[in-house]
Amino acid sequence: MEMKKRLEKKVETEKNEEKAKIEPKDVLNRSLIGRAWEVLEAARLQYPEATKEVERALVKSILSGRIKDKITGEELYGLFYRLGIKVRLKTRISVLEHGELKSLEEKIKESTSR
Repeated sequence: MEMKKRLEKKVETEKNEEKAKIEPKDVLNRSLIGRAWEVLEAARLQYPEATKEVERALVKSILSGRIKDKITGEELYGLFYRLGIKVRLKTRISVLEHGELKSLEEKIKESTSR
């Protein structure tokens, strides 16, 4: 009987430990929407240490309930900017003309060659 109780306690503590091992990526996956992942990945490449700290703080705030809403890419970018971390994102300007998507470079070349 005593061994059975010990085994049950051990199984219960293992289950509790598994629940405690919440993956930060899963928590962020539930809260980040839009281009937020793009901003986070760019920040990881440019500022790995600072981004880890921001991720930890975000996960902690989400789990504690201080952050309840979804986080967009613009909001995350703004957070990094307010922290003094200027994340550079790849930016392209495209023009939709007659149902065809062209880069700004192509559009300028066409207009100057006429």
